[in-house]
Amino acid sequence: MTELLTAAQMRAMEQAAIDSGEVTGLELMERAGRGVVDAVLAWRPELATTSHRAVVLCGPGNNGGDGFVIARLLKQRGWEVEVYLYGNEAKLPPDAAENARRWREVSGTVRPWQNEWSFETPPLRHSVLGSQALYVDALFGSGLTRNLSEDDFGDLCGHLQESNRDVVQIVSVDCPSGLCLDSGRVLHSGSGPTLPAYIEADLTVTFHAPKSGHRLADGPRICHRVVVREIGLKKSCLGQDSKRPRLVDKRSRWRLDYRHSSSLAKADLRQPSLARDLRNKYDHGHSIVLTGGVGRGGAARLAARGALRIGAGLVTVGCPPAALIENACRLDAVMLRAVKGVDGLQELLSDTRITALCLGPGFGVGEACREMVAAALAAASERSRIKSGTPSRLGLVLDADALTSFADGPEALFEHLTPDCVLTPHEGEFGRLFPDILEELRAPALKGPAYSKVDAAREAAARAGCVVLFKGADTVIADPSGRCAINSAHYERSAPWLATAGSGDVLAGFITGLLARGLGAMEAAETAAWLHVECALKFGPGLIAEDLPEQLPAVFRDLGL
Repeated sequence: MTELLTAAQMRAMEQAAIDSGEVTGLELMERAGRGVVDAVLAWRPELATTSHRAVVLCGPGNNGGDGFVIARLLKQRGWEVEVYLYGNEAKLPPDAAENARRWREVSGTVRPWQNEWSFETPPLRHSVLGSQALYVDALFGSGLTRNLSEDDFGDLCGHLQESNRDVVQIVSVDCPSGLCLDSGRVLHSGSGPTLPAYIEADLTVTFHAPKSGHRLADGPRICHRVVVREIGLKKSCLGQDSKRPRLVDKRSRWRLDYRHSSSLAKADLRQPSLARDLRNKYDHGHSIVLTGGVGRGGAARLAARGALRIGAGLVTVGCPPAALIENACRLDAVMLRAVKGVDGLQELLSDTRITALCLGPGFGVGEACREMVAAALAAASERSRIKSGTPSRLGLVLDADALTSFADGPEALFEHLTPDCVLTPHEGEFGRLFPDILEELRAPALKGPAYSKVDAAREAAARAGCVVLFKGADTVIADPSGRCAINSAHYERSAPWLATAGSGDVLAGFITGLLARGLGAMEAAETAAWLHVECALKFGPGLIAEDLPEQLPAVFRDLGL
């Protein structure tokens, strides 16, 4: 598990370290600059052997101070270095101003951006763009709150985008300038013909911990490659160390707790309740996956296979009587049962050995689906009122058609949801249930911190009263309390072949199987999302949905399970 911080959290951690006397601001800036140089040389070892050419673009804040340190360290290695300052040197923060002074001692030159920056005349166009060169983007970093579309920064971005990236390499400090590091969105004016202005990096070097914007929205695309360098801050998580402040998001009552799930599967699947010596299949839970009529069973069968492979002791597909033969032809280890409407479902769920239900994949949209959802929610609610005796919890996964069926009146769904429910919408389904939230998320990001997918998932979970898994390459999982996780399929975990028909049905099955085994809704959703990506990575390109469950045994072996 990796904690993802916001820009404000990172600044608070740095300030707390400075205030405690652990370190000075200048020392942090020196460590950051050295960390960037080390990261560059690790990324491109050939740059360590001979002198090269660099242009360091420094901004008006402490990110610019990091840039002055980088310029000085490269100069000391024998590089030819030019430094451009965006802003007024007299207004630099104290630590950045001190590093500008130290740079002048080495070189004597800080070139003002406004007077000398030009791609049409020497020295820059010919000395830099025409030969091997490294650009260091230390302009705005994590502190950016305004869009840069309508000033001369846009000209720089345009020329860099058009440059030959075989000879021009761009390294960004903390994040590419123009990016909101909380939301992963590019800030822009939102009107007129002006395009968003941002730098697209080849390497992004950040400090202490990755930030949420590195994993969300446009962040992975324009950061390209993210390296985290330590600068000597304590490892303790925010809010868990009594000596550190409990940081709260300015826009809500919720404590920020972004997590990129990297060890959840191993931890959760080793809970004592899931030990290998359980006596029979019912001790591992019984999952039900409901499907629609004739010709609609494929999605439910995918979900059922996922639930079985992830470890549910028994999985049953419930279908209308007319679809029995079709499903029987395709199922072996997965059981099959005729379920005739609401009465049939109520009878089925009277068996308290059933511990999880998945409804929606391939079921069909309409009143029949709404009635079945209502019956399932009523059974779950009734189970939750049983205080003793037979295990009573019934976990629910509502996906696909079970979500779309409530597009005309989502409140009718929300008022009956329980904390043991998981909703798994992709963006279209999310918009049918939460149209106002999606509208805010799709609105232009005019200033930072911009409204993010994390904000959207949290708001949706609070409104629905259950766990919401908002799908995508940057899947966000949130519960009503504000707890949140980002499962990012980017960088080394990029799995674009997951964008294939049926993969979401398998994910719904994974969650259902884990609910059946006894995991809580949030833990089941987090773990399933992480395993879903791991299975795709294990298989590789050419993946189809049917392949995903079959990779779980190999993934479990890799985890030592």
